[in-house]
Amino acid sequence: MEPSKITITAARVTDLRVPTSDQLLGSDPFHKKPDYSSAVLHLDTNTDLTGTSIVFTAGAGTDWICHGIQDLCQLIIGSSLEDFSKAPIRLYRRLIDHHQLRWLHDGVFRMAAGAVLNAMWDLWAKSERKPLWKLLVDLDPEFVVDCIDWRYIGDAITRSEALELLSSNRLNLERREREMLSRGPKAYCTAGWLGLSDEQILESIQKLMKQGFDSFKLKVGQDLDHDLKRIRFMNEALDDRCNLMVDANQYWGLSEAKRHLSEYQGLGLKWIEEPIARDDVLGYVELSEEFADAEFDFACGEQAASPVIFKQLLKSGAIKYCQIDAVRVAGVNDVMAIVLMGAKYNVPVCPP
Repeated sequence: MEPSKITITAARVTDLRVPTSDQLLGSDPFHKKPDYSSAVLHLDTNTDLTGTSIVFTAGAGTDWICHGIQDLCQLIIGSSLEDFSKAPIRLYRRLIDHHQLRWLHDGVFRMAAGAVLNAMWDLWAKSERKPLWKLLVDLDPEFVVDCIDWRYIGDAITRSEALELLSSNRLNLERREREMLSRGPKAYCTAGWLGLSDEQILESIQKLMKQGFDSFKLKVGQDLDHDLKRIRFMNEALDDRCNLMVDANQYWGLSEAKRHLSEYQGLGLKWIEEPIARDDVLGYVELSEEFADAEFDFACGEQAASPVIFKQLLKSGAIKYCQIDAVRVAGVNDVMAIVLMGAKYNVPVCPP
């Protein structure tokens, strides 16, 4: 259906919560009893199409996100999809640079803005009768770079560099698309939630290995002796072809992280995820220098809220795995910018 004929008529936001705390699923050092939840946005239109987006949360606070989304949706009610699809950067800037709301900066505000943007992208994809990934890969490189706000990341990657990356890789587009359709993306599983027993973790791993998974993540952080025992247990449960990663969920300060990580050497870990605060770029630089000879690298980004933080992590060489949460940054537009920075600095993007 032509975007010019599609108008946003209403916004419905649902506060959806699942009691995962009952079985301690999702538990880590900070989130001891999380209830995996989502703020779900549905953008109704004058047609049978609905734009949908989901913002993941962990229970309390979901109502904050829901309110923020509902409030921002006032800015798009009555607008046409054509307004968005001609230049998505215009809505991005209208939200992110709002003359009053910009004062709130990242966190809830940026997540709410991302929900609105992602729902609009979803609606556009549905109007084209394509999944969103297909809409995105079919976009002309010039259009993609025009979706990105270059103001604060141009010192890490320029518009012309991004255009060259996109254009040069366009030659591999059909082959990569065939590969993704036949095999799907590489994925890992967080099997080792902190609140689960060794037996529960082992049962989950064995089931997943039968399904083809070969990479698993373990939560650590509270007790060093317990963590070391569990890492060794996981190593024994996995075969030599498997990867094992650990995630501290920002539980340590820099000095404490160094003490723990020095004990992790020699355990065959692929990466250490979020050992320190999400935005402590200088701390990640220091860790990457101190553990430059370790077999593990550092992963970060799950709770990084903007391309500016990713710019610093990538440009400094502090991380070797870039983890974007597409519902924490301001949606597809920010993801485009971060993926391109990752490509320039040869850092693989591994969503959390």
